Amino acid sequence: MKRFVALLMAAVMLSVFAACAEVPSGVEDGVLTVAMECAYAPYNWAQPDDSNGAVPIKDSALYANGYDVMTAKAICEANGWQLEIIQSEWDSLIPAVMAGNCDAVIAGQSMTSERMETVDFAGPYLYASIVCLVRKDSKFAEAKGISDLAGGTCTSQSGTIWYDPCLKQIPNANILPPQESAPAMLMALASGMVDFVCTDMPTAQGALIAYPDLKILDFSGSGDDFTVSEEEINIGISVMKGNTVLKDAINSYLSGKTADDFNALMEKAIQIQPLGE
Repeated sequence: MKRFVALLMAAVMLSVFAACAEVPSGVEDGVLTVAMECAYAPYNWAQPDDSNGAVPIKDSALYANGYDVMTAKAICEANGWQLEIIQSEWDSLIPAVMAGNCDAVIAGQSMTSERMETVDFAGPYLYASIVCLVRKDSKFAEAKGISDLAGGTCTSQSGTIWYDPCLKQIPNANILPPQESAPAMLMALASGMVDFVCTDMPTAQGALIAYPDLKILDFSGSGDDFTVSEEEINIGISVMKGNTVLKDAINSYLSGKTADDFNALMEKAIQIQPLGE
C-alpha cells in the first residue's frame, strides 16, 4: 500500500512539473515570427517592394516596413534570428500570440494591465504621449487644452486607449463609434466626419506626411491634458504568457536603448513612410 501511495504521489508531482514546464520560446528554429497590422504608419505599413529595408510579409506579395519592422530587425540581429512578418488585424493580434500563431506582437501596443492579464510584455520600446489631430481650418484648431474641445465630434481607433478612456475625458464630447484602423480614423477626420481624433504623437506626426492640412494639438504641460498612466503611454512587445526566454532576450536588447534612441528611429520611419499611409 505504501508503495502504491508513493507511486501515486510521484505521478502527481510529474503532472505538476509538466504543467509548470517552461513555455517554448518559439525561436528554437532560429526564426522570430512577428505579427502586426502592416497598416499603421509610422509604426508599420505594407509596400510593394523591399525598398528602405522592408521585409516580405508571409503569404503575401507585399513587404512590411516601419518603426516596428526596424525594431524587430534589430532584435533579430542582436540574437542571431531570422525575421518573419505576418499580417493580422488589430483586434486579432493579442489572440494570435496567445494561440501561438506568432512569437511576438510588435505593433504599437500600450502595455496596459488589461492586456497583461493575457500576455506578457517586453519593453517599453517607445514612449508615446497622447495628442489630438484637427484640420487646420477647424474651429478647434487653436485649442489649448481638452476643455477647449468640449462639444466636438470625435472618434479614434478601436481597441486603443485613445478611444477609451481618453475621448471620455473631453467635456460633452460627441463620441462616434471607433474606427477599425488608424488609416480609417484619419480618413474620418480628413473627410470632415469628425472635428478631431485622439491618437499618439508618432501616429500624428506620420499623419501630417499624408495629410498636410491637419494640425497636432499637444496639451502637454498645459494643466488641461489627458490623464493617462505610465502603462498607457509605454509601448511594448507582447509575447505568450510565461515565455520568459523570449521576453528576456528582447529586453536584453532594449535595455541598452534610450528614449532618444527610440525617437531617432521613429523619426527615420516617419521620413520614409509612404504618403498614402
